Amino acid sequence: MAKTSAKENVILPKQKLGFSKTMQKWWGQRYLQLMVLPGIIWMLVFNYIPMGGIIIAFKKFKITKTIAEAPWVGLKYFKEFFADSNFFDVLTNTLGISLLKLVIGFPLPILFALLINEIRGVKFKKISQTISYLPHFLSWVVLGGILTTWLAKDGGVINDFLVATHILKEPISFLGEPKYFWGLALITDSWKELGWGAIIYLAAITGVDQQIYEAATVDGATKIQKIIYITLPSITGTIAIMLILQVSGLMNANFDQIMNLKNQINVSRSQVIDTYVYQVGMTMGKYSYATAVGLFKSVIALFLLLISNTTCKKLLGRSLY
Repeated sequence: MAKTSAKENVILPKQKLGFSKTMQKWWGQRYLQLMVLPGIIWMLVFNYIPMGGIIIAFKKFKITKTIAEAPWVGLKYFKEFFADSNFFDVLTNTLGISLLKLVIGFPLPILFALLINEIRGVKFKKISQTISYLPHFLSWVVLGGILTTWLAKDGGVINDFLVATHILKEPISFLGEPKYFWGLALITDSWKELGWGAIIYLAAITGVDQQIYEAATVDGATKIQKIIYITLPSITGTIAIMLILQVSGLMNANFDQIMNLKNQINVSRSQVIDTYVYQVGMTMGKYSYATAVGLFKSVIALFLLLISNTTCKKLLGRSLY
């Protein structure tokens, strides 16, 4: 009998077997893989290939020259941003608006999903869901124009209603006074995304075993007790994932929303990092400086993602990875 090495008998067959199983599994899912392929190509073209341009954050880049011709300046533009008089205001506005959306705006879709789930009338339930997520399909360009009209000091429907109900003595210029902007950003964003954000929680709730609710009913549990001890623990995983994503996006204050609601009067409270990058990059032509600011924001977002993921994993046993 011919002698064979342990490597040939054990390692190589296992490697080949593992590769073969992987290929068989991939081939069995070939149609699903093809459906995913356009998304992968889109991400490569618009998310990964442009990352090569990050290098201009460390170079003195001009539109008239190529990136290779631009001279190295190191961390010059990062230092300029930290020393910029706008740095504190821009960072404060970004974090302030994002934290408001996190602390107040994040729980709202969860509460709304719980309320929708308790509705027993099927027709009323469907109508409520449809009405609640319709604003999501309006772009902020359209919605910005509508809100500007509604919030107008003279003839605005919001001011007319508040004055007519004696909540206000006289009309207020909501978009003309900086102190109201953070609140408006929170309210308008919550209104627009409330119903849409609740869909994922409703999907998670429908996956809860109904026999658990029946057993709780037999034991005399009230609806509030069922929500606290059955529904919420059952969707903890979904809440944890959404919370991680929300925390990692603290440096994003919704560019579309802010850009369409900000003006020169409220700019002291509405200028966030994204709009600041757009301003210095697209309107002032400081491409290297704008790239440095954007890279700073992305690095902070990465750290927030890692911290929130680790925290949720330790506290709740759920994480993205």
